[in-house]
Amino acid sequence: MAKLFSYGTLQQKNVQLANFGRELSGSKDILQGYIIGEVEITDERVLRESGKALHPILRLSGNNTDEVSGTVFELTDAELAQADDYEVDAYVRVKATLKSGTECWIYAAAKHA
Repeated sequence: MAKLFSYGTLQQKNVQLANFGRELSGSKDILQGYIIGEVEITDERVLRESGKALHPILRLSGNNTDEVSGTVFELTDAELAQADDYEVDAYVRVKATLKSGTECWIYAAAKHA
């Protein structure tokens, strides 16, 4: 199972049901070295599923005193691919280590975002 740290709309039950067909269970954790920004969403599917035009987006600060709270979910490889499909081009999936020591995937700002 893949681990995915979510700090935004993937924590919403309606988004989980639309993308994975189930509600995810997870545990709270903290990502260090990032801050939260915003990105405007124009993708009609993502707007419909999330109900939000502005989504949070992780921006690397490199400062470990910067922390973002979120939830770590366990996903199958197929579900991780579905999460990739949900995220717009402003995001890129990268590996990270959380404050707890858990290694996981995160969606952070792509270079052009």
